[in-house]
Amino acid sequence: MRQQLVFPRHKVNVDVTAIFQRQVLLHGFLLFTFLLTPIAAGAVDITEQLHRPLNSSVGRESRDEADSLLSIGEQQYASGYANKTITSCLRALELYHLIGDLKAQGLAYNLLAKAYIQLGSSKEAEDALRRGLAIARDTKDFQSQIFVLNNIATFLLQEGEFVAAGKTAQEAFTIAQNVKNIEGQGLSLSNLGLVAARLGDYNKAIKLYENALIFRRQSGDAIGEANTLNNLGEAYLASGNYQDTIGTYGAAMQIAKINRDRTNELRAIDGLVKAHSAAGRHERAFELLQERLILAKELQNVREELKSFESYAQLYEQLGNYPTARNFYERAIILARKLEDSKQEVILLDKLTQMLKR
Repeated sequence: MRQQLVFPRHKVNVDVTAIFQRQVLLHGFLLFTFLLTPIAAGAVDITEQLHRPLNSSVGRESRDEADSLLSIGEQQYASGYANKTITSCLRALELYHLIGDLKAQGLAYNLLAKAYIQLGSSKEAEDALRRGLAIARDTKDFQSQIFVLNNIATFLLQEGEFVAAGKTAQEAFTIAQNVKNIEGQGLSLSNLGLVAARLGDYNKAIKLYENALIFRRQSGDAIGEANTLNNLGEAYLASGNYQDTIGTYGAAMQIAKINRDRTNELRAIDGLVKAHSAAGRHERAFELLQERLILAKELQNVREELKSFESYAQLYEQLGNYPTARNFYERAIILARKLEDSKQEVILLDKLTQMLKR
């Protein structure tokens, strides 16, 4: 099951407010297939980068330039180029560190963590997340603490550390209760539901998701509601309840469409494809995949196009249509190379090889 990295909605310096708002809408974690082997693009040590001597040219760069770098990083991440996002974020962090703007550094660390996660650089991702948490604690920003703790819980879930993830999400929930943060309570309960689901207790997970939805709706958090509905759909799917799975994912997709929340819309489509395929409704699954591919191209998101091709390949492979499946695997491999994602390329090549051996 997947959960997104999310960000608090609090006031920051005027120079980074627009960037912050776009990051809130840029839900992207978790989506996610999490790869564990770091790649070269993510191997730069953050401390070394921040304390690297700045030449005179860089030293004269203004806050506007730092903000611009972070904005460019967001655009690169939205287009699927996480490795380029890392480069932009690290350069922005150099400038924010020089300026001494802690809140802006926190925003940069959040985006940096997302990029590392997408590339499978787990060590660097955790480092960025914990640096963001340290900033939130140093500035006594309880709202940021709630959301960063939840991001760390999500990361721990992906690493398979379920107990630690549960404790972290519970800590976030406690803080959210103490400061009466409704949005934070909804998010934390949703993550606690993910922990229960990962542990195989789907009944408990479903109850936690249902409670989370109450807070999501009270706070008017449509994106959060769609995300929790997607989580709920996954729980129903895992328990073999296809009717409720399709209804829940359908509700998530509708909310996401209305709010132009493309991340949750794509995720809901993925869930519906799995549910319809499992129920033998392959024609509907192909219709949804076509919708997914069109959306990915409209967004000009190469990584999501790659995922669409891979899903096509898997469905055709499932139906025994190996020539067509091969074609889609090869198209996905081309995009992995375009993204310079060698890890994903190897995974796709392995899947293609295994299929051809049949």
